[in-house]
Amino acid sequence: QLELVESGGGLVQPGGALRLSCVASGFTFDVYTVGWFRQAPGKEREGVSCASPSGGRTNYKDSVKGRFTISRDNAKNTVYLQINSLQAEDTGIYYCAAERGVSPRGLCDGSPSVAVWGSGTPVTVSS
Repeated sequence: QLELVESGGGLVQPGGALRLSCVASGFTFDVYTVGWFRQAPGKEREGVSCASPSGGRTNYKDSVKGRFTISRDNAKNTVYLQINSLQAEDTGIYYCAAERGVSPRGLCDGSPSVAVWGSGTPVTVSS
């Protein structure tokens, strides 16, 4: 059974930082493109950062460039999202996703054939 489990979300003040983690199981993690998506209250889910199977190629939403960093540890079947300089607009549910045979940009742009989604971890940025 393909599964992704996110963790690391929480309540943080503006300007703070978080590191989200997503652990995969049930599939060969290191041949899948992985990504982080977020859904803000009242908005559609959007891709924020995605990485190739090796982690050597990445894609970022323009508004998070310089603040978000995606990385993966294939030995641990885990993908991370380091979020710095958090802003109120970063509030939302953060999901990880995995798909095989798609580029990082293709996954982040909303590929229709995502193989597996996590259930999400909430991030709230508020003073």
